[in-house]
Parts: sequence; structure tokens; C-alpha cells
Amino acid sequence: MTDLEARLRAVVRGEVGFDVTSRALTTMDASNYRRVPAGVVAPRDADDVAAVLAVCRERGVPVVARGGGTSIAGQATGTGVVLDFTRHMNRLVALDPEARTAVVQPGLVLDRLQEAAAPHGLRFGPDPSTHGRCTLGGMIGNNSCGSHSVAWGTTADSVRELDVVTARGGRLRLGRDWAGAPDGLRELAEGELARLRTGFPELPRRISGYALDALLPENGADVARSFCGSEGTLGILTEAVVRLVESPRARALAVLGYADESAAAEAASGLLPLGPLTVEGMAADLVPSTADLPRGGAWLFVETGGESAGEAHARAEAIVRAADVLDARVVTDPAEQRALWRIREDASGTATRMPDGTEAWPGWEDCAVPPARLGAYLRDFRALMAAHGLRGTPYGHFGDGCIHVRIDFDLLTEAGVARFRRFSEELADLVVTHGGSLSGEHGDGQARAELLPRMYRADMVGLFERVKGVWDPDDLLNPGMLVRPVPLDSGLRFSVLPREPVDVAFGYPADGGDFAAAVRRCVGVAKCRTTSVSGAGVMCPSFRATGAEEHSTRGRARLLHEMLAGEVVTDGWRSEEVRDALDLCLSCKGCRSDCPVGVDMATYKAEFLHRHYAGRRRPAAHHALGRLPVWLRAVSRTRTAWLVNALTAVRPLARAAKRLGGIAPEREIPRLATRTFSRWWERRRAGGGGESARGGAGGAGQGPLVVLWPDTFTEHLSPAVGQAAVRVLEAAGLRVALPPTLRLEKPPVGDGRTVALDPLTLLRGRGRVCCGLTYVSTGQLDRARAVMRRTLDLMEPVLETDAPVVVLEPSCAAALRTDVPELLHDDPRAARLAAKVLTFAETLERHAPGWTPPRVDRPVAGQTHCHQHAVLGDAADRRLREAALLTGELSGGCCGLAGNFGFEKGHFEVSTACAEEQLLPSVRDAPDDTVVLADGYSCRTQLEQLAGVRGRHVAEVLAEALDGDPRREGA
Repeated sequence: MTDLEARLRAVVRGEVGFDVTSRALTTMDASNYRRVPAGVVAPRDADDVAAVLAVCRERGVPVVARGGGTSIAGQATGTGVVLDFTRHMNRLVALDPEARTAVVQPGLVLDRLQEAAAPHGLRFGPDPSTHGRCTLGGMIGNNSCGSHSVAWGTTADSVRELDVVTARGGRLRLGRDWAGAPDGLRELAEGELARLRTGFPELPRRISGYALDALLPENGADVARSFCGSEGTLGILTEAVVRLVESPRARALAVLGYADESAAAEAASGLLPLGPLTVEGMAADLVPSTADLPRGGAWLFVETGGESAGEAHARAEAIVRAADVLDARVVTDPAEQRALWRIREDASGTATRMPDGTEAWPGWEDCAVPPARLGAYLRDFRALMAAHGLRGTPYGHFGDGCIHVRIDFDLLTEAGVARFRRFSEELADLVVTHGGSLSGEHGDGQARAELLPRMYRADMVGLFERVKGVWDPDDLLNPGMLVRPVPLDSGLRFSVLPREPVDVAFGYPADGGDFAAAVRRCVGVAKCRTTSVSGAGVMCPSFRATGAEEHSTRGRARLLHEMLAGEVVTDGWRSEEVRDALDLCLSCKGCRSDCPVGVDMATYKAEFLHRHYAGRRRPAAHHALGRLPVWLRAVSRTRTAWLVNALTAVRPLARAAKRLGGIAPEREIPRLATRTFSRWWERRRAGGGGESARGGAGGAGQGPLVVLWPDTFTEHLSPAVGQAAVRVLEAAGLRVALPPTLRLEKPPVGDGRTVALDPLTLLRGRGRVCCGLTYVSTGQLDRARAVMRRTLDLMEPVLETDAPVVVLEPSCAAALRTDVPELLHDDPRAARLAAKVLTFAETLERHAPGWTPPRVDRPVAGQTHCHQHAVLGDAADRRLREAALLTGELSGGCCGLAGNFGFEKGHFEVSTACAEEQLLPSVRDAPDDTVVLADGYSCRTQLEQLAGVRGRHVAEVLAEALDGDPRREGA
């Protein structure tokens, strides 16, 4: 332990972290920069903050304040002690609806304030796209704005008073009329009144530099306002009194289509006199093709408010009439509005990948010009990018003249970094030419502070330095930001990554096979750090359960980045810190779809475990649960399921088995089926056992052929699901076959052409298909590849047909669609198999389009399987439920069992917390006649073990309904 760490531990009541994990997690924010801190402190109160400052001042160690870590210019990183306010100083202290004010601590996430204010018809005006994880302290430090700034201004417009601790330990309460001003500030400002009145450009989004014009007497000598946007360089915020605004009772969204972004930009300022709440611009490159938008190549999202839905709609229609557009529509449905706003909010992530997959980066994320000049500026900006051979898609706050953009800088080579500098210098000059600000929202940080002399005169830059000296004479607080800046091209976070490809097992097709590029995907947007999911979202269940950064997708990506860098995490793939952070990753794959840049932590975890345990003893659970298909097939071959069930029903024996297998003692061992699905199928096909096809529309043996995948869970643990699926598929007129031991017969005709791929004859055989899921989730990738290749060998006859492969278990379907082709990227058969995989609902929709499901006519509860959400999609399932009159929405999130995760020792608490977030409450609150749907075996098991509720696959529900549907009589 260093002297610094020991002293901090002696005087601070909060956590002090100088360990590898704490430091690795805070080397970066959402910018291009990386700085390794000495340690991290999570203060409990202002006294802790003062104690940290005193210790660091004695030793000359810098101090950096950090909120959500979503800063895009590098100002939330530092080489000294980082203060993390999100752990303890994160409370809403008070809310006064009559005064329309709130007292907040710096670590409070904006959405928590909005949720508390909403019942009173109030809200905090500024709302950055990171509202689910950005903190009020960070917003004040950067003077954040958001999409509603045309109506409610910047954070500085919403600040009343600030409690601040200075670098030398002073406790100040900042406000108007010089309240709380440190000694010397008033004298300095009053001696420079002329410069303060003439040295700042007039525009709504001028964030660059210190806001010293707030100290002018005509502006109320507002010390609190002047502190906003100072990026933690003047003092450390410990509490704030902020102003709230009245939230409109109803809103409408006018979506205006234009030919291109310049046309949209030209139109934006003309809409401001109509009093919109937002005027946001986006181009087609950032909008999914599935979005229901008017014709055009770029759009303005113009929100209006009113006391009633009719008033909001009328104002939106007025906007449409006043706008010169290609096309337009007004959206009034709240759910559709939220879906459109999610596209805009995710742009900071989606913009990091160009349409061709090329990486793009921040650095010039938020310049602002006078709104009336935005169209001309964008044309010049595009020309400058073209001159440098760069690409980017501008979007953002067109009504305020503020543009966000990610640009495909090459930050990996010396030549690329040199071009980054030249472009930055020339763009700064261009912004100034248009009367703009280098920063219009996210602050100067390291990205732009060096270029402030291009925006401000030398005497103004000197004044900034003198003000910094009044507040922080020892240059203790966030040095290198705003004044005496760090060079904009130093400390780039990519410079520490290996230049040669890392030897890995997966193919990483979206990243050119480069694991380092896959890890670089995480740019720190931190959508994974939201404490609640909206709609059907999943990411990131472990973070919501623990609230710890290392259990977020971003935190794990940071640790993998540092593992590759080798400076903080020094033992590479053997790192216990990385292993421990990944241990609570549920492999739900939610980040694959919910992360704006498509980070796939489940794959990264499998890759890490594969390398971490190479040549070493694995945890017992990897053998017990990872090799589950082997054990279950052994039981099936020996026909001893009844014996296993009897033994595990004896508690002492069950306890011993769980202890040996690394299984959580709180778990019940599931009962095995005494007759597997395949055995039922073979007996049925042989005509024994009394089962009959009972199909409709021709019954079994007629219609298009489908191959039903006997996954491990259906085969050995829930064969009733497979039986139900066979019945429904045959009722829909489909012919069903099983894949493991199929032989294809191709009878030729007279000219030798093949005219049929029938019949597929079922033969007994020793091989069994398997997707390899359990091996992948435990990182046994060599074994997974062997199992997958054997499966492809068995499936070759099927690959020659047009028959789809129907997979009932969502996790197995997801593995076949993604893990198999990405792990066997050298085998073209893997991609062919993946292309054939369909869910149960997709099969009925595509191959039995004329079939109508039976009318169930009951409400549903339950949860969309996380892998279905992330990989497969549930649109066909929704349509199937609607056709069967299964009404209601399934919840989002993750059940928490997640295959082997919830059964492993040490995971039960987190597993339960995940289930309690959405799944279990949705089931408990459901009416008595509700059908509980759970297509995944893990989800059904979690429901049974934690709530005593039987969840059913949709195939079971439809099969049961076939008996009672009068339309099926006589079928």
C-alpha cells in the first residue's frame, strides 16, 4: 500500500480503491483519451471530499471529479485520484413542487430526478441522450443541454445555488450577487468588464471556455452560473439547488422530411418562432430502414406540447404547415414517439460505425454555430471532411445550431493521428469563421482546450488562466483541461492496444476478425449502466442487480481493453480481475442488440474463459453444466432417468451432488424426463404407444417439410414442448422430421434430373445434433467446435434441401444463428445451417401462411427470452400471439437463470435479483386466467423454482387449444 492510499484510507469513510479493477475501470470516459489514475475514492459526503483534497494537496496529487463517465472530450479521466460520486453521493435531497426546485447530490442520475418530479407535473429542463446514466454533477460540470434546449436552455439556465469545496478546503455556497465568490474573483472580474462584455460570441450553445460573462452586473453577478461548464477545474461540487420547469401534459411529434441534412439545417431556425420543444436533425445513415418515417434523406424531429393531446397535435400540424418539406407526419402515440426518440438517443453509439462497418470516433462531437448559419456551416464542414478524406454523419440539435458527429479518424497510425490534428485545427478555424463555439454541449476537455486560442483572443485565454488561479492556485483540480491544456493528440486510448491480431477462437466477422477491434467497440456511451430497462430491453441485468461498474458491459469492456494494453492489468488472459468481472455476466446477449455499438460481451466472455482456463483446472460447474448434453445422453442411453430423479429427491444426496458439481445449494435439481422426445418420436412413427398425428389440413406426411431440432432441453428435460410443437406444426399442414440420423433419398427421373428430395427416412443412429451452447457459455470452445462440426456432418443431408430447421429453445436457436458460424468461421456449412434456422413462430408464418391458429382468447404474462430479443427477434411471435388472441405484452429484462449461470454456486442472489426486476412482478400481478408464456427452459425453471408458477412454451398453449377450438372439429 502506498503512502497516499494509506493516508486516504485513514481519513475517508467512503471506499478507497487503488486495486487493479478500480483503476482499470476509470482509465477512460466516452472520449478518445486514456489516463491511468493512481486510485479511486467514492466519498460519502462533503467531509470526505474535503479530506481527499487535503491529502492530495499535501502530496501534489491531482484530483478529478467523475459522474457517469460519459464525457466525450476526456475531462473525466485523470492521473491522480478520481472521485466517483455515483456510489454514495447520489441522492435527491429534497424536492419543492411549489418553489419548483430540487436539491441534488452530484452523483444523482438525471432520470431519478425526472421520475421524482413527474408526479408534480415538473421536470428538469436539460435532457442529454445519456439521461439514463449521466449525473447532475457531470451535467453541471459540462453545462449539458439535450434536445429540449430550444425550450428550456442549458444546465446553467437551471442552476440556482451550488455547494462547492475548493482545492484549498474552502466551503462555498455559490449564487447570484457574488454569493460564495472566492477571494479575488470579484476584483478580477470588475477589472475586466469591457473584455467580459465583448469577448464572447452570442449564440445559444456557447459552452467553450469559462462562462465569465455570467459575472457581469447586468447578468446578476451569478457565481453559480459561471461555475457551470468548468469541468471540475475550479472546485468540487457537493450539492446543487436546481430549477424545475413545468412539463407539458401532452406532446406530439412532427417528423419533417427533407432532401438532405443541409436542407433540414436551413429550415431549422425558421421553426423556432413557433415555440417548439425540440428541433432535432438526423440523416438517413443513422436511421434503421425499419423506421416508419416520411420520405426524405434527412429529418427534423420537432416536438410540441400542450395542455391536451388536441392542443399538442394542433401545434404540430402548425409546424408542418409552416415547414417547406418533402413529406411529413405527426406522431401522437406515446409508444411510437419513444421508439423514434430512441433512434435519436442511440445515435451517439450507432454513429461510431459507418455503413460499411468502418470505425468512427468522437473528437469533434458538438461544435455549435448560430442556428441561422447552420446550413452554410454544414456545407463547409462536409467540404473540409472531403478534403481530408474523412467521413461522418452529422446529427443533433439543429434548432440550436449544435452538431454531433463521429468521424472515421485513423487513430491507430502515426499518419492518421497527424491528420486528426490537422483536421482539428482547420475545423476550429471554420467554426470560428461562422461565429461558433468549439463546444456546444460536451465541454472542451482535452479534445478542444488546446484550440481555444483560435476561438478566443490571447488576452481572454490569459484571463481564463487568471480565473483558474483564483479558484485553484495549486492547479490541483483536473489539470490540463481548459487552461494550460494537454495536447489534443496525446494519450489516445488506442495507442496502447496491440498492433498485431490477437489469437482468438471466434471469427468476429463485424470486426474483421480482430479481437482488439471488437473490444474497441465500447466507446463509453454507457447505455448498459441504466438502472431500469424500457420496453423489451435486456442490457445489462447484472449491473442493475449490483450497481457496480465492473458488472456493466462498459466496465467489462474497459477491463478487457486494459488486459490487451497490459499496463494496469498485467497478467493477460490469466487475469483474475477480468475473470471476476466476467463471472457475473449472464451471457444474455442483451448488449448485442441493446448496446448502440453492438458489443457482444457473451462472446467476449466465452473467448476469455477459453483462454483463461487453457491447460488449467476448470471450476466444477464447467464440467457439470457445460457438459450437460453428455451427462443427459448417458442417462438416456442407460434409461436411468428414474433413478437419477429418485436419488436427487433425497436431500443429503442432492446436497452432495450440488457441492461436487459447483451448483448453488439454493437450487433444486430439475427432474429428467423418463422418456426423451426422440424416443417418443420414434415410437410414434412406428405406430406404437397410442399417439396419433391428429393433424389438420392433410395431417402428418403432407405439405412442406420442416426439420424439428431436438435441442438438449426439449430432448431430456421438457419433451412435452417438442410433442406440442409436432402437433401444431402438423395441424398447420407441415411435415415434420428430426435431423440427427436422417438419410436423404433422391429418386431420379428419366433424364437424370433430381425432381424430389423426398422422402426423408428416419433411421436409428448413434449421432445426435447439438448446437454447442453449454460448451460456449462455459468457454470450452475446443469442445464446442468438435460438437458443432459433428453436427454439421449429421446435418449435411438437410443442408441440401429447402427445409427449414425449426428450433424451439431460443438460446439454442441463437447459438445456431450466431455462435456456430462465428466459431466455425472457416466452415461454409455453418453459415448455411444458420440461414435455415427459424423459430417456431417464424416457421408457421413463412411455411404455413394460410393457417390460422386456434383462438385462445386469454391474457398473457411472462418474458421475452433474452436471446430471442437480442438475436432472433420476436415480431413473428407477436403476430402469432395476436392471431391466437393471446393479449398483452411480455416483459423485458432477463429471467436471471440464463442457462448455467443461475445454477452456478455464488450466483443465486444475482439470479434472483434479475428475476425480481420484471419477470416475477409481471407474473404476480397478472389476473388469474393469465397464460404464463416462457419459451425458454431457463425461464420456465426460474418461474417454477422462485414463484411456483408453471410457464409454458407457446407451442404447448396452441396444442392445448386445438382440442377446444370448434374450427378444428372434424379436422
